[in-house]
Amino acid sequence: MEYPEEQTEQRTIHFSPVILAGGSGTRFWPRSRRHRAKQILALDGDRTMIQQTVDRLLLVASADTVWVITNDLLRDEIVKQLPLVDQTHVLSEPTPRNTAPACALAAFILERSNPDTVIGIFPSDHAIKDEGRFAEIVKAGVTLASTGPKVVVLGIPATRAETGYGYIELGDALEATNGIEVRRVKRFTEKPQPALAEAFLASGNFVWNSGMFFWSAKTLANAIREHSPQIAPIFETIAAAYGTTEFSRVLREFYPQCENISIDYAVLEPQSSKGEGASEIYCLPGDFSWNDLGCWSALHEHVANCDPEDLAKTNVFETTNHPSINIDSQGNYVFLPGKTVALVGVSDLVVVGTDDALLVTTRNRSQDVGKIVTELKRQGREELV
Repeated sequence: MEYPEEQTEQRTIHFSPVILAGGSGTRFWPRSRRHRAKQILALDGDRTMIQQTVDRLLLVASADTVWVITNDLLRDEIVKQLPLVDQTHVLSEPTPRNTAPACALAAFILERSNPDTVIGIFPSDHAIKDEGRFAEIVKAGVTLASTGPKVVVLGIPATRAETGYGYIELGDALEATNGIEVRRVKRFTEKPQPALAEAFLASGNFVWNSGMFFWSAKTLANAIREHSPQIAPIFETIAAAYGTTEFSRVLREFYPQCENISIDYAVLEPQSSKGEGASEIYCLPGDFSWNDLGCWSALHEHVANCDPEDLAKTNVFETTNHPSINIDSQGNYVFLPGKTVALVGVSDLVVVGTDDALLVTTRNRSQDVGKIVTELKRQGREELV
């Protein structure tokens, strides 16, 4: 989509959202499997997570500018679920290599057609309730990223000492963009220990890293060249083949040579080490009722839709029109379609059933569900992975 700026010098901003959809969603086992990962499931309504992601982005971009980076196991289903998105923009990683190579793939391809295109990086499986505010923030992020070699991140207001998220330390406040507050970024910290997370929360100067970023194609490509020079030539080669009959072969030959590394470690942390003023990293507030839906307890929180102090008392039953029975039980999440479920005297459980598996855990251990997939692989039970 193009944004005509209302400034003294009229110019057009080209924006391409890039959705990262290659994850396997192991913490949502047994519903999420390799062939039906979390992003292609409808976890909180009729629309799947990736459909909801595209729906939101169509408020600020046109469908023909959307790109998706996924894998071979999910590509056909994603193409089916997203009929408005150009199939040639749905790219499959030949092998998982984390977020830095996925971002680089989009950046180097788009740089060749229009290096000033602003790329927005979006996870495929987040839940956002205030879509109007989301659109406002995204437009501001695109505008700011278009003004130079800038990196713009969206920071989620931290409400608890969460150890499963990365943190952003905020720096000086700057002039607002499109009426949206802008702060410089001092540093990024990945998934801190509990004591450090408590200190971050108490300081009031840290926000959660949402995993949503904005930068021009050339800014991201140049950052890869600077901070990850070992993989830059790989993507130069891959991008040169895009649009030709050789692209699939070249992608499969060269992509697996990339290091498995996140965009945070590959680019954001070394860029931020230049210092608050020199790094050209900026943060906008992600105050649009965000939930990363990272595990079953997060889904319980999202679907319960209650005040935080009431969460421990709220049961969520997803049983498809079968009335459930609750006696002296609270804070439970149950997904058992087609069954009447009765709970007696239990609290804080997660119970999830599919045709071939049943998960029983507690909400505070739901982050560990991915370990089940690791154990199933170790046992060679690939039919359940």
